[in-house]
Amino acid sequence: MPELPEVETIRRTLLNHILGRKILDVKVGCDRIIRSSSVSEFESHLIGRTLEGLDRRGKYLIFHLSDGEIIVHLRMEGRFFIKTSTDPIAKHEHVIWELSDHLSLRYHDVRKFGTMEWTTKGQWRSAQGLDRLGYEPFELRGNAGYLFQRLSRSHRPIKALLLDQTIISGLGNIYVDEVLFLSRIHPQIPGARLTPRDVEKVLANAISVLELAVERGGTTIRTYVSSLGVSGRFQNELNVHTRAGLPCPVCGETIRKMKVAGRGTYVCPKCQSWE
Repeated sequence: MPELPEVETIRRTLLNHILGRKILDVKVGCDRIIRSSSVSEFESHLIGRTLEGLDRRGKYLIFHLSDGEIIVHLRMEGRFFIKTSTDPIAKHEHVIWELSDHLSLRYHDVRKFGTMEWTTKGQWRSAQGLDRLGYEPFELRGNAGYLFQRLSRSHRPIKALLLDQTIISGLGNIYVDEVLFLSRIHPQIPGARLTPRDVEKVLANAISVLELAVERGGTTIRTYVSSLGVSGRFQNELNVHTRAGLPCPVCGETIRKMKVAGRGTYVCPKCQSWE
């Protein structure tokens, strides 16, 4: 599933190709991907508009048009590809934007879980989903006190809290495992048990892990590949995630896999001991 670094990689990659191009036509092959409007209304909002920018908030992409925005959530396996307008439509390419200069922006989604939604100009921050997002780790740099207040009120496991996008946005399963390992914190420890120093370490490691992952182009796990076939390289930096049965890179203890908050979780029982 694309997480913040993967979505940021997509944003940067697409921005180099689509900025300033006009949308000449739109083809929707799966109606359920379009939210909050009919397919015909969605198409009419896009055709003839110019792509003026592309931002990211959490795991959402926001395409800025000349008179509105398109909010995209890739969900499990959504991807974008840039092709030429004469390329045949591939299987699972469910939404196609035909652009000027014979380019074609293709939205590919095997499971069809992703969504696209048009909003009026400047209203995207109040759209459903985006309106409840917490701060990103980068926005909390130097302000661990805010995060400590949010975490210390709960007895839920710290992993569940860090995955909660209303508390802190942009951290997914892979990166939470890595952050907690670097912070030497067991994923099942309740938020209320963390000290201010613990939270400072969590925030600092969240920022450094995400920054490195963005630099490396995200992580390629199982089927996910970023736009234009760009594969992430952060999987070469993983300390614990997907490494069950292998030795911990710090202490040599065998890394274990467990379930926390319903998610497969990787932990070093020595470095992240819970006593």
